[in-house]
Order: sequence, then structure tokens, then C-alpha cells
Amino acid sequence: MRMSGVALPVVASVCIGFGVTSLWWALPAIGFSFLAGLRMERVRPAAVVFAVLVAAGVLVIGSVPSWIVLGLRFVALAVSTGMGPWLLGRFWRQSQELVRAGWERAERLEREQQLVAEQARLRERARIAQDMHDALGHDLSLIALRAGALKLAPDLARPHREAVQEIRAGAATAIDRLGEVIGILRDGDEGDGGTPAAHGPADSDVPHLVAEAAAAGLDVRSEITGEPDGLPRASEHAAYRVVQEALTNAAKHAPGAPVAVEVAYSADGARVRVANGPAPAPAFAPAPASARVPASASASASAVPGTGSLVSASTPRSATPTGGRGLVGLTERVRLAGGAFAHGARPDGGFEVVADLPRRAAGPVPAAPAAPPSPVRELRRARRTVGRTLAAVVLVPLATAVLLTVALRVWTFYVVSLSVLGPEVYASLQVGQDQAAVERLLPGHRLPYRPPSGPSTPAPPSGEGVSCAYYAITAQLFVDRAGDAYRLCFRDSRLVSRDVLVS
Repeated sequence: MRMSGVALPVVASVCIGFGVTSLWWALPAIGFSFLAGLRMERVRPAAVVFAVLVAAGVLVIGSVPSWIVLGLRFVALAVSTGMGPWLLGRFWRQSQELVRAGWERAERLEREQQLVAEQARLRERARIAQDMHDALGHDLSLIALRAGALKLAPDLARPHREAVQEIRAGAATAIDRLGEVIGILRDGDEGDGGTPAAHGPADSDVPHLVAEAAAAGLDVRSEITGEPDGLPRASEHAAYRVVQEALTNAAKHAPGAPVAVEVAYSADGARVRVANGPAPAPAFAPAPASARVPASASASASAVPGTGSLVSASTPRSATPTGGRGLVGLTERVRLAGGAFAHGARPDGGFEVVADLPRRAAGPVPAAPAAPPSPVRELRRARRTVGRTLAAVVLVPLATAVLLTVALRVWTFYVVSLSVLGPEVYASLQVGQDQAAVERLLPGHRLPYRPPSGPSTPAPPSGEGVSCAYYAITAQLFVDRAGDAYRLCFRDSRLVSRDVLVS
């Protein structure tokens, strides 16, 4: 049966009380005090019990001077078998908690390392997905756009037209598979928006990008003012990606619509604007059976959200992008470059994107929210707590014993000073003298305890009616007679013996 935490110091106090009569009670007192320090989570209950115990012993000594010897023993037991073992139990408990905290910290660090590795892997996956989306999706869209334009050539032979249709369908299938790969790479990391690569492709040149789109059959015009000299690499790369994504989305969602690319370099930075008009109404014309696209190819030519794919040239689409992955990536890329990105539908039914990029180097990314307390700091705090407890195990009992010893010595000195019998008075006393006459010569107080004496001290008179009183020879502490006392014994109101007790 396990005792409650509060009961342990109480039982220890009872054992300390019995230890005044028999020192064997000190053993269970030590055991219960140690268990109290080991099991009790709170310090105050046990501290209050032991403080009351010591205070009670001091109070008893002050109230009943004749119990001064027993009181001294009680206080010594309370300090040595109560307070000391209890503090030792506290130290043992906290050292075990420190060990557990160390193992928990090791496990936490291992989990954190795994999380860091997982985050690095996800960031790399997002970066690869972003670059595949930006580069491969754009190139495949241009291939599909060129194939669609070649298919409409009037002088193209039927076998060639079928081959071009297969190329176009293959490009659309590749775009579908690219979308699946990007979805797998970015699975579980949608909120990241992609981590932009530190460096763009070698051909990150906006005029070259526009020229490629125009050569592929896209109705695009560009207006570039100013010079990009001094523009940070991140801003230059972000401007390139904005134009690339906008052209891809225009070919994907508004085939045949005119596209305007405006890039303005200034002293403050760069402003990129890409706008496309609404998709023109398609002219439907029956195609030869051999030139029709199979249903599976048509389905695979559908737009894959955010992959830069191209829909069939004969299928009308809304001018508003239905994907979002590319725009999310552009928003993150422009933000990391220190700029601002906006996109939305135009009043005429078209769509436009606008990016403002700074010429100065981008500022640091805003810091993440404050992390919880570091395990290292918690471990150091636990070590300091254990160190303070270890110091308390040694210093608190020692300081308590010193203070109580000094206090009791002061009290004893005060009591002894009131019971000093002068040597000349003692020499004038005669055996057989009347007790009343003797007491008129004695001090007003006597020693409240029986002083210790050596083996040569004579025994007090025996018989009924004998009473003895003890008086100090001197109150000085550092003289030869310190601790010695006079013993006066009376019987039937007569002085029957007077002796000197040598300690």
C-alpha cells in the first residue's frame, strides 16, 4: 500500500519524535523522509512540516528549560534524519528527471532532423516541379501550337496531315503526363507555392521568348523600354517567368487571341505586364474522317491545370485560367524577389498579369513565427535546478544546524548566567545548615538540567526526601571551569551534601 505524498513527512515527523527516546527510530525517519522527497512533486507541504517540527522543538526548549537536553536531541534528529534525507530525495528525483529530459531531447532532435530532411526533400521536389512547369510545359505548348498551325496548311498532303496530328496528340499526351509528374512531385506541398531556382535557364531573355512564341503561331506583340542593367538576378529571372507563364496560359486558354507583352525598366526596377484578349469564336468546318482526332487524343489534349498545356485549336475556352499552380508559383517567385504580383480578368473578357519587381536586392523573407522554447535551453534550466538542489542538500541542513546550534548556545548561555553561584558563597555553606538560610544566599535561578560529570564525581545522597539543585560555577565559555557545576542536596529542610561536578 502506497502512502500519499503528504502522509510521508508526517510519518517521518512521528518517527523523529520517538527518536528522542530511542535512536533506532532514526532509521525509519530517514527512510520516510527520503521517500517524501522522492515522491512528492510539490516542495511546500514537506517544507512546512519540517519547519513546524524544528520550530516546535525550539519552542519546547524555550518553554520548558528542563527539557533542554531532549530538545537539543530532537532538533538534531529533525535536521539530520528529516531535512537532510528529504533534500537528498529531492535531488535524486530531479536528477532522474534530468536524465529523462536528456533522452527526450535526443528523441526530439532525431525527429527534428527527420523533419528537416523531409522539408528539404519537399522543397527540392517543389523546385523541380516549378522548373518543369515553367520550362517543359512552355516548350511542349509551343510544339503543340506549331503542329496545330502546320496541320491547317492547305497544301499539306493527307499522310503528312495525319503525321502532324499524331505529333500534336503526342505533345498533348506528354503534357498530360508532365502534369501527373508535377502533381506527384508537389503532393503535400501545395501551400509552398514552389521554391524558385536560384538561377534561371541560360536563355532567360524576354525578347527571345516572345520571338519563339510568335514563330510558333501566337499573335503576340512586345514593347520593351529601358535597360535591365543592374537588375538583381532574382528580379530578372522572375520577369522572364512571368512572361513565359502568361504566354503559355494565353496559348492554352485563349488560342488565337492577341497577346501584348510590355516590359518597362526604370530606376526603381521593372514592371511586367502581359495581357491577352478574349478567344475568337472558332469557325467549325467538317474535317475528313482520316484527319479527325481520336476521342482519346482529344481528351488528352485538354488543358492540364497549371502545366502550360494547349487545348485543341477548334475548342473554345474561357479566357480566365482554370489552373492556378502556375499563378501560385509566380506569386511566390515574385514575392521572394521583393516585388508584387497581381492577375485577373479584363473588362473585355481577356486576362492580364502584372508584376512589379525592384531594382534593389530583395529583402529577406519575413521570419517565421517564434519557435517554442529550445530543448537546449530547457535542458540547461533543468541542470541548473538539479545543481541548486544538490547545493541545498548540503547547505540547507548545515546552515539550519549551525543556526539552531548558535541559537541554543545563546539560550543556554543566558540560562546559565542566571544560575551562577559564586565560589565564596559556596565555601560559606555548611552541611546541616537550614535550607531556608541557604536559599537566601543562592541565585534566583538554578540550572534546568543535570550537568554531565566525570567518573570521580560522588553519587548524590540516597534515601527518601532527598532533592538536589544544580548551579553553574561560571557562565564564561572559554575558561577551565566552563561546564562545571555545584550540586546542593537537601533532606528534611537541611543541607545534607554539597559537591563540585567536574564535566
